[in-house]
Formats: sequence, structure tokens, C-alpha cells
Amino acid sequence: MRRPFHLLLLGVICSPAIQADTLRCGTQLVSTGDRTFEVERKCGAPSQRDLVGYTLGPNVRQEMVIEEWLYGPTNGKLSILTFQGNRLIRIEFRRAP
Repeated sequence: MRRPFHLLLLGVICSPAIQADTLRCGTQLVSTGDRTFEVERKCGAPSQRDLVGYTLGPNVRQEMVIEEWLYGPTNGKLSILTFQGNRLIRIEFRRAP
């Protein structure tokens, strides 16, 4: 009975990135669904911004920008925020190299 639990725990520990729904910036929290200006107001300017590409929105005529913002390293971790059409859609944490 312990073996599946140990395998699950090992899989979580070895995972290269961890996803979350919120990120703490000082005393503020940002969450998926927040707009870019809200995140920048709460967390400040990112250390790096990368244009990842474009995607089509629900209306095929609408093209949305996909952008990643990098914060950190803080306490040995990097925070990577992915925006699609100026909305935060994913928060990832990775160990700093």
C-alpha cells in the first residue's frame, strides 16, 4: 500500500515545475485571471518579458498575444507568469539555476 504513495511523492518531487493559482508579491496576491496592469502594480516590473507567440481567441478573427514574465530568483526559485490576451493564465515556480 505504501509503494503507490512513494511513487506519487517521487513524481511530485522530481517535477521540474510546480503550478499554482496565486503568487504572493510582498503583501499582495496575484491570481490567474488578473490583468497585466494589476500584476505589474502589485509585483512591479518583471526582470524579463518574453513574447512567446500568438493564439486565436474564441472569435477566430481575434488574435491574442502570449507573453511570459519572469520574477526572481527569490529564495532560490523563479516565478514564471504566462499571459494570454493580457490575462494571467498560468503561474509556475522553478528552481533557479
